[in-house]
Amino acid sequence: MIFNQMKKLLIFVLLLACQMAYSAPLKIIITESAMGALPIAAVPFGWQGAGQPPNEDIAAIIAADLKRSGRFKTMPTKDMIAFPHTGANVDFRDWRVLGMESLVVGQVKPNGAGGYIVRFQLFDVFKGEQLAGYSIPTTARDLRATAHQISDLIYEKLTGQRGAFATRVAYITSVAQIKGKRKIALQVADADGHHPQTIVTSTEPLMSPAWSPDGSKLAYVSFEKGRPSIFVQEVFTGKRQRVASFKGINGAPAWSPDGRKLALTLSKDGNPDIFILDLARRTLQPLTRHYAIDTEPAWSPDGRYIIWTSDRGGKPQIYRMPSGGGKAERITFEGKYNARASYSPDGKLIAMVTQVGQDFRIGVLDLASSQLQVLSEGILDESPSFAPNGSMVIYATKVKGQAELAAVSVDGRVKQRLALQVGDVREPVWAPYSQ
Repeated sequence: MIFNQMKKLLIFVLLLACQMAYSAPLKIIITESAMGALPIAAVPFGWQGAGQPPNEDIAAIIAADLKRSGRFKTMPTKDMIAFPHTGANVDFRDWRVLGMESLVVGQVKPNGAGGYIVRFQLFDVFKGEQLAGYSIPTTARDLRATAHQISDLIYEKLTGQRGAFATRVAYITSVAQIKGKRKIALQVADADGHHPQTIVTSTEPLMSPAWSPDGSKLAYVSFEKGRPSIFVQEVFTGKRQRVASFKGINGAPAWSPDGRKLALTLSKDGNPDIFILDLARRTLQPLTRHYAIDTEPAWSPDGRYIIWTSDRGGKPQIYRMPSGGGKAERITFEGKYNARASYSPDGKLIAMVTQVGQDFRIGVLDLASSQLQVLSEGILDESPSFAPNGSMVIYATKVKGQAELAAVSVDGRVKQRLALQVGDVREPVWAPYSQ
């Protein structure tokens, strides 16, 4: 979240991200792809069974996933000159002529009542060799998830990096209602924007969603009873509990890597400071005690450190301290404003909001070299969150006055917009890999 002056953070922490919702899917628009993207064709999968095939187009989902990564140039179905479903039917000369380097073929067949077997094969076109091949049992409801799983397998085989297509994203949405009211919701969707699921709705602000390390719970701030409280809610069952409702600010929850604690911003003692809440014991331990405003904590992946935003140096900057307490260390020095930081999954990078001129953009700091790279190009970009494989950063932005989500690769070469057809969408947070 953006605040023009650090002293306005009380309002920022509690109010600024609460203009958001409903269950329309996000539409992903690729605005810039990487140069030298790998040419690949995903041939429509064959149907081996009586009756009608399932509605989901497995190959189309795979092609969209790979294209969305920016690392692949996928062939349109209309340009294909052959439609093999097994490796035995592939004439590699056809695909070499078309300039393809990789080829995906597959089949779907029935597997009992409501079940399917999806088989796919991945080939190196120039070598004429199979690189991967699996048979995956699934159901009609899970066919799309199976397609994402196949995309992950292909991505990892061809890039050496684990894919993140089968993951999810949480975000806050807002839709205007009659008489000026807004319907606000915390939602979860697949990484491609499909299958949106509403976790909680309110006419009061919802903000600061944070995934538990196993992806089964979300912590968030709700104003549903007229004051900010922090809740922890199970994604699949809807069961939830209030874990912090102190006087003043209760904001910015962040999970420890072991899922046992939350770092919070509380002002129960008068000034906003960082506290550690043990969820099982319900014990609270202060991490910072300073006259400045300390907020937006985030844990390092190994649990050793917590970073946060503070104006103790006069302007908002990122500081670090051992999670058990100790000396505060400033880690951002480039630029007069750096805030809302989060670690990459490997702990080597930090994504943050950084001020460039009068604009607020997304930057990535290399902790080893202290080099800061600005990745986004908007005027009001905020709330960065890494993909679980560290390849992309999702964030909130504004396009023609509309609050939207966007994503950019950590090298800045691949850019996407994730537009909601109705309403605003903000505060994205990418889910971890399922345990």
